[in-house]
Amino acid sequence: MKAGVMDFYLPENLNANLPPEKRGLKRDQVRLMTLSRKTGEIQHDRFDHLPYFLQPGDLIILNNSRTIPASLQGDCIREGVQILPRVEIRLARRIFDDTWDALIIANSVRMGDVLHFSEKLTATVIAEIDTSPLKTIKFNKGGSELLNLIYILGAPIRYEYIEQPWDLNYYQNVFATHPGSVEMPSAGRAFSWELLFDLKKKGIQVDFIQLHTGLSYLLEDHVDPKENPEEYHIRQHTMEQILKAHSSGKKVIAVGTTVVRALESAARNEELSGATNLYIDQDSSLKIVDGIITGFHEPRASHLDMLTAFLPKHHLFHAYQQAIHEGYLWHEFGDMNLII
Repeated sequence: MKAGVMDFYLPENLNANLPPEKRGLKRDQVRLMTLSRKTGEIQHDRFDHLPYFLQPGDLIILNNSRTIPASLQGDCIREGVQILPRVEIRLARRIFDDTWDALIIANSVRMGDVLHFSEKLTATVIAEIDTSPLKTIKFNKGGSELLNLIYILGAPIRYEYIEQPWDLNYYQNVFATHPGSVEMPSAGRAFSWELLFDLKKKGIQVDFIQLHTGLSYLLEDHVDPKENPEEYHIRQHTMEQILKAHSSGKKVIAVGTTVVRALESAARNEELSGATNLYIDQDSSLKIVDGIITGFHEPRASHLDMLTAFLPKHHLFHAYQQAIHEGYLWHEFGDMNLII
């Protein structure tokens, strides 16, 4: 465990294993814990009351990347002979139109092996990545044809706390438009069209960037953001809106840790498109992001280090202990946290 990462005990019953809609809630009716950056004060509320915590002119930045069904099942074939049936392959990040880094859930798969997904789709393992369980695979299709087959054959990536498979629609944000994320940019899940309308009605601005999220786990380990560059794209108009809000004393609120990384990388590098592996912690000085909307993060997750850039670690630890005591739910189907 990195020395700076926060550790705590998370009771198993606080892992949200059902979408809110299956718990009798609308997606924007999950709970909301707000934290003051200045004082660490905690308030407990509901996510559809978000407009009450913001002011006219504040700017919310969302990630409009759309989740793809990035878990594939394939037979592993070596020299024409099937050696493993039904191996799970989790796409991690796109390298080229026909080439991806992927996590193959089978230790014995090696370079040169062929993964057979269907009569139309196969992939060959073409490289192993040093110091990583990821392997590079090259499909026999590319571009939109490959994406269409992934949608036909794939399923959403599902971790052990989700007890049963759910349709891909449960892993989509309502505003998502650009397919490419292998896991849902989950901080945006609780936004509904009604809530977006209410925000705009109050004069709170909403804009979008694009960042295709990668895997958050490699087998038993959290992914280190420094070893997981993610490609981002920010429109010139969006950056102008961000700088205008920031300079006029309004708050820029990033929805999700990946949005924070993208915006802060753009501010540091003065590049609106690129790849970010920026690691943010308590020693980082945030340049343009004033607040964050995020879910609750697991013990020892690197995302917790990022949150200490917004408020002191002791305030964050106390808030998480309160969240556990109050029964907040964790993970992509769980409750939300606003730090402002």
